[in-house]
Amino acid sequence: MLRRLAPAALTAALTLALPLPPARAAETVAARITYEEVARPAGLSTAFAPVEAATLRFLAITAIDGNRLDAALWEPKGRPPAETTLVIAVHGSGDNFAHAPADALGRGLSAGGRAVLSISTRQHDERVNTDNFLDVRRDVEAAVMTARSLGYRRLVLSGHSLGNIQVQFYAATDWSRDLRGVVLLGPFANLPWKTRNILMGEEAAYRRLNDEARAMLRDGRLAERLPEPMGFYTGQRVPVTAGHFLTYRSDSTSVADGTFWIRRIPVPVLIVRDAADAVIQPFEPQMLVSAANAEGSLTQGARYVLLPNDHPPSLAGHYFPDTGDKLVETIGAWLAEREL
Repeated sequence: MLRRLAPAALTAALTLALPLPPARAAETVAARITYEEVARPAGLSTAFAPVEAATLRFLAITAIDGNRLDAALWEPKGRPPAETTLVIAVHGSGDNFAHAPADALGRGLSAGGRAVLSISTRQHDERVNTDNFLDVRRDVEAAVMTARSLGYRRLVLSGHSLGNIQVQFYAATDWSRDLRGVVLLGPFANLPWKTRNILMGEEAAYRRLNDEARAMLRDGRLAERLPEPMGFYTGQRVPVTAGHFLTYRSDSTSVADGTFWIRRIPVPVLIVRDAADAVIQPFEPQMLVSAANAEGSLTQGARYVLLPNDHPPSLAGHYFPDTGDKLVETIGAWLAEREL
């Protein structure tokens, strides 16, 4: 006769009968984002300094793919990070964390009680026009993760010039609740269209660059420079890699189109242009506002502010040299309206 086992005995019997699971192997880190505080970089202007009510630190951030970002962190004194809004500032073509207008934002916004983390992306300084648009997202991601690790819980992304499309792309593809707003400074609307029709303005040359970039893609040479230069916002012809051209400039393959991304950003957007900016055409911010406020857009309101400037339009005007204080005031007021 079979003997009925009590529940406890049955459990013990089954436990003894089942094979033991293998010992758990030690975990291995596949990839990570890190940061550390570093000394003040050599060569910075003495004017790159905080006001009395703020502090300035320098960080070295490593993105998830190993790219190093130099960064400046401006923080208001006496305010815990968890109670402070932090603005992540991303520069334009070939600039860096210390370049205008990021310097004005750091100094001015920190004086008003907000923190600013200004980063140098993988296309800073001499690395201009060598990056892949899709890769720069990792730099913005590294800055966001660093800000969170530092204790900040309210984040705003700010991008100037080329940085504008980089923060748009990030904000449209990361809907984290602590990302509370986006600020676009001197933004173009559609970079591949602008490159073809304004910066290049020569159809035959544009087609050659397109064909050469595609050929180099097939050969696995995306990081190499194209045989001939590309028209640039300075009016010069400049070197450019195949990867940069295909992901930023080619109207058949690039997704660096703000009119596409801005309507997919689920937070408020502020757009600011200096009236003396000769790089950004007056219609470009209007295109972005129109797209952001169009039917079906996810954007929670887009506002465009044109800063008056009596100086004639110039390349210098792209960096808010005469309107830096007004720029800080405009951004500060917009943030205050949103309790940021």
